[in-house]
Amino acid sequence: MIYSANSEKRMTVFNLTWPIFIEILLFMLLGSVDTLMLSKYSDNAVAAVGVSNQLIGMMNIMFGILATGTSVLIAQNLGAGNKEVASKVATVSLIMNFLFGLILSLIMFLGARWILGTMGIRQELMKYGMEYLQIVGGFLFSQSVLMTCTAIVRSHGFTKISMFVTLVMNIIHVILDYLFIFGPFGLPVLGVSGVAISTNISKILGLIVMLYVVFRNVERGISIRHLRSFPKKIVTDLLKIGIPTAGEQLSYNISQLTITYFINFLGNEALITKAYVQNIVMFAFLFSGAIGQGTEILIGHLVGANEKKKAYETCLKSLKLAIIISFGMGLIFAAFRFQVLSLFTKNTSILAVGSMVLIVDAFLEPGRSFNVVVINALRASGDVKFPVYMGVLSMWGISVTLSYLFGIHLGFGLVGVWAAFACDEWFRGVFMLWRWKTKKWEKMAFVRKEMLQY
Repeated sequence: MIYSANSEKRMTVFNLTWPIFIEILLFMLLGSVDTLMLSKYSDNAVAAVGVSNQLIGMMNIMFGILATGTSVLIAQNLGAGNKEVASKVATVSLIMNFLFGLILSLIMFLGARWILGTMGIRQELMKYGMEYLQIVGGFLFSQSVLMTCTAIVRSHGFTKISMFVTLVMNIIHVILDYLFIFGPFGLPVLGVSGVAISTNISKILGLIVMLYVVFRNVERGISIRHLRSFPKKIVTDLLKIGIPTAGEQLSYNISQLTITYFINFLGNEALITKAYVQNIVMFAFLFSGAIGQGTEILIGHLVGANEKKKAYETCLKSLKLAIIISFGMGLIFAAFRFQVLSLFTKNTSILAVGSMVLIVDAFLEPGRSFNVVVINALRASGDVKFPVYMGVLSMWGISVTLSYLFGIHLGFGLVGVWAAFACDEWFRGVFMLWRWKTKKWEKMAFVRKEMLQY
């Protein structure tokens, strides 16, 4: 355990993780509510929004280039006692991600049809996909700044703040979803457009609150004066962390888009089944995700404070906990697979295939825990390149290749695709753990207590 740089509050994995867990849970519940409500409107709408969200997810990865670098650099500098540099990092990241977000918003709005067409989306899904992608994609700049604000707040150890903001955002979003999709009180039924509009409204309101929190309560050292001379060292370090990290995540998303292209060959029902199953299994993943993010913050502070032995032990303890919980959740979903899937659809074909996929997923989740927790720990310590190399090798050499082999060539369909995912997660996970145990990351910190200025 350590103490936060801004208060005497004790910082532990548990204190950091439980608000992140609730925040991720809220986001996942929101996605499931969207899917559940849209499923009452149209199965094709569910499939189209699912594909569009994959594209938006890729854009979020691009914003994560700076947001991830921000989180690591602020945590390490706070651990080293260098608050001024932490403020400079926050300033640079906010401005750069805002400008980057504006550019990508324009691209998504103007190029929505071409992008979806390139993905091979079926014509009956194009209308829904266009509606969603243009509205949500056109306001991506709000997400880029919101991600940066969240990274800043979390790095200071104030994970409860972003949790409460997310709670309010989700309440607003669900209320607007209901109003726009079902049209009560004589309101117009907006369907997919309504979901997109409610998404934007809730994010913009959340962004306004988070900006207030950052400037008034967390980072009072943020100032435009930090840009009087070009902050070359900060920008370089942000990109050193963010680009490899984004490279790994971008590779994953592109590989997933490629696999979605394969699944297109199996028909609309396979795409719809994938969308429903992913909404379910995210609840098994969220435990690992929360533990991984909390561990990343704490290890960043510990590495900055040069407490490397404690950092090493923290990662292993977090990994053990994540494996146990995620495997347990996977088994629960496998045991109650028909009941859970029935919440989304009554289609017997989707229920049959989806139930088999959930059984396979129970054995996938522990492997995913290795990657989520250990990769976050490696990144927080400064070891950012190795996960990219192994990720690209495994995602394309195992996940994509075996997805086509098992799912299409051998005819196992979506079950074969999920088996390929499991092989990929376990292969990468074992190598990530090996890398952590080599302790090469101990010499890769971006700041040291004796180096307090850039």
